[in-house]
Amino acid sequence: MKALHTSDWHVGKRLGRYDRSDEFRAVVDEVVEIADREAVDIVLHSGDLFDRPLPPIDAMDLAFRGLVALSAGGTRPVVVIAGNHDAPGLFEALAPFLAAQNIHLVGAIKRPEEGGVLELPTPSGRAVVSCFPFLREGRAFEVWEPVDEHYKRYADRLRAISEAYSTYATRRAGTDAVTFLVAHFLVGGAKVHGHGAPRGERELHMGEAYAATAEAIPPGPQYVALGHIHAPQPVPGAKVPAEYAGSLLQLDFGEAGERKRVVVVEAEPGLPATVRSVPLERGRELLRPRGTWDEILATDGLHDAYLDLTVETTGPDPSLADRARDAFPRVVKVRAEYPRLEAPIADTRRGRSLTELYEAYYEAKEGVAPDEGLVTAFEALQETADATP
Repeated sequence: MKALHTSDWHVGKRLGRYDRSDEFRAVVDEVVEIADREAVDIVLHSGDLFDRPLPPIDAMDLAFRGLVALSAGGTRPVVVIAGNHDAPGLFEALAPFLAAQNIHLVGAIKRPEEGGVLELPTPSGRAVVSCFPFLREGRAFEVWEPVDEHYKRYADRLRAISEAYSTYATRRAGTDAVTFLVAHFLVGGAKVHGHGAPRGERELHMGEAYAATAEAIPPGPQYVALGHIHAPQPVPGAKVPAEYAGSLLQLDFGEAGERKRVVVVEAEPGLPATVRSVPLERGRELLRPRGTWDEILATDGLHDAYLDLTVETTGPDPSLADRARDAFPRVVKVRAEYPRLEAPIADTRRGRSLTELYEAYYEAKEGVAPDEGLVTAFEALQETADATP
């Protein structure tokens, strides 16, 4: 049996003022082309289909058209769980309508025998798929009785739920089905390279309180498809083949330079799966050039990318942002970098003129003293204000 693992589409996410719908559409089409070319039997999506719990209509249209295309006219099952950016209720409300297309949305964490484990026919035999959507820490105590389990740590709850799925799925699979676990959580030790810039993952759900141990990956499934981490990588410490497929696009500048992919999985009943990465080529790069203005202008490959520019200057440059946007079509951020003074913090404003206060404010904010022309302009503005009745 051959499966395609994809994750963290985040359809609808913008980059600053830029709408990336065309890029999302192009890369989703690329995933469909890979699924068809590889003749996969099943598609596993491990969460964060959307960037917002209530996505705009055009984002829903784009994502669901992509899932329908992946189902190949209903002949190929597609399993999608809710990630931390998705609304479990929306998934559950839409699930009955998409099931007719062989698309299986799972928004809520369910007991194995009540929809948490799916048994699906594929062109190459049965697949038994355990579905573990994102568990919010505040709800960890509510999922599955008994009461004496309520106050276990978040990581313990993840492990207990995964083990319950594994035990049930192994029994259902018997000797002639392939077993998968599709889940959305953070395993401690997973690498997240931020490059000092924001990433597409939601920081609220990336802290220690949300970290599982490798024991949350049970030994039963033949492949574990994880979502939540956008940097493609194997799951650290897992005893079975397990991968973070990663996001479809470089979603923020902390993901600049990451090569995006899908994972193609091949498995036979009772044997560990083999995995390989298939790189994704579509979507614009995110780049973070640094240097003098002339050095940046001379750098190749910047006109087709989204840019986070750091320009080395001798001081504040009020015209820098306008020049950058004139020179490059997709500037998201631009900043001047120059040696800054350590401005003293004044204890009081008493006895200081407005000009002195302005100079102190400017020096504290910009790291340099204002030039004479700027101070003259400020004083002229004061005179105009004083003369206004």
